[in-house]
Amino acid sequence: MRYILIASLLAGLMACGSMSKQGRDTAIGAGVGGAVGAGVTGSTLGTVGGAVAGGIIGHEVGKDKK
Repeated sequence: MRYILIASLLAGLMACGSMSKQGRDTAIGAGVGGAVGAGVTGSTLGTVGGAVAGGIIGHEVGKDKK
């Protein structure tokens, strides 16, 4: 299961070339958050919760500074 998650994350990251910086940061945050959530809790709910939290954090970090 862990190798499938890592392979999916890497494949997703390779598709980020044409995305905006904020979109890319959101996707990366969701992937990393999901991986961390799965590793820490070992449950589906932890994976989804981590992905949501990571996506929100990545989205906020990726915002253009004005």
